Amino acid sequence: METVRTEILPGVSLTCLHTKKFKTDCMSINLLTQHRRDTASLNAVLPYVLRRGTRYHPDMESISAALDELYGTCIEPVVRRIGEIQCIGFYANMPSTAYLPGRGVMRSAAELMCEMLLSPNTKGGLLLPAYVDSEKEKLLERIRGRVNDKIGYSVQRLYEEMCCYEDFAVPRLGTESGAEGIYYQKLTKHYRNLISTCPVEIFYCGSEAPEAVAEVFRDALCGMPRGELDYEIGTDIRMNALGNEPRYFTEELNVTQGKLALGFRLGECMEEPDIAAISVFNCVYGSGVTSKLFMNVREKLSLCYFATSTVDTHKGLMCVFSGIDFDKYEDAKAEILAQLEDVRMGNISDEELNAAKTGIASSLRVIPDSAGDLEGFWLANIIDGLDYEPEELAELCENVSREDVIAIADSVVLDAVYFLRGNGEEADDEE
Repeated sequence: METVRTEILPGVSLTCLHTKKFKTDCMSINLLTQHRRDTASLNAVLPYVLRRGTRYHPDMESISAALDELYGTCIEPVVRRIGEIQCIGFYANMPSTAYLPGRGVMRSAAELMCEMLLSPNTKGGLLLPAYVDSEKEKLLERIRGRVNDKIGYSVQRLYEEMCCYEDFAVPRLGTESGAEGIYYQKLTKHYRNLISTCPVEIFYCGSEAPEAVAEVFRDALCGMPRGELDYEIGTDIRMNALGNEPRYFTEELNVTQGKLALGFRLGECMEEPDIAAISVFNCVYGSGVTSKLFMNVREKLSLCYFATSTVDTHKGLMCVFSGIDFDKYEDAKAEILAQLEDVRMGNISDEELNAAKTGIASSLRVIPDSAGDLEGFWLANIIDGLDYEPEELAELCENVSREDVIAIADSVVLDAVYFLRGNGEEADDEE
């Protein structure tokens, strides 16, 4: 698998993974912009509006017909948040040219995807009100529906409170009030600004030669307006907790199972982050069935229905979330923190350490088995300024020592605790 990265136009970069491993190719085009409260919902709705119709394919029916002619190629809107950078655009899957009687599918799919981006269906130079209003309502439904996923809702509420002075507090799709303020004139103005100022990241994984892919996208995007590009986007990584003591937040909804979420700053280790060591630490502590949280808090002590940890190395955060009985709040919280202290004290068996390293390395080594996983891996790496191959990172994880894990644990500091408990009403079955 050959990886080639080039700048094909001002502020437009292409990462091309040349391989004949897959029967389907994938590609994506992403506008990178700062994730902010006042624009997050505008950004989130935009690719869905652009996907509704173009100058040459004015509605979903004509777009679907064009995709059918490309052997069932699929192009879908994507809205991602990596750290405090919002990535919006399109992701495409198509049959590999090597398995088709003829050529041109990748070129045609790329041209259609760029047409969606650059040539939306407009009237009087403005995005169509019907398309904007329709996608606005769908966005509002998705935002309002987040509360139905109580685990995801609890984690998001933790970050909203914990990072209240940071852009990271804003959900990926923005806020309900932000979505309600969307209208077609405002979205058109915002779209024109993004197209002219955003850095663009294109990814391709498939059998086409990198030079040919670059030529296709260079031609398809040659009319893209480029003004003063905004390269000042980035993520504010804060080493310390907001206060001298952890902050506590409680919310009540009609639930039968409590959701406890603890938010940590990864701390000084983020000055020069060792991604491999952070990943292994997370697996030793709380991620997976061999972790301390699973083996002790859940299995041995039965203090929760589940308990797991996740780390966000883009932002420098760790979250432990668990499902508990309401009356187990204090015991569960105390034991979750006790297990972290256990790691700090170096009470890590060889079995725990080796299981964590093997698990992380194995998960990294299967990334090259999926073109879609490779796309997500490389986009995150590019935004973070890293150039690891999955195999390279897997080998680094296998070389992480007990002392490396202890050093990460020593750096971690508790910032906020969020508890979602019942309000005494009859609850829906949300678990």
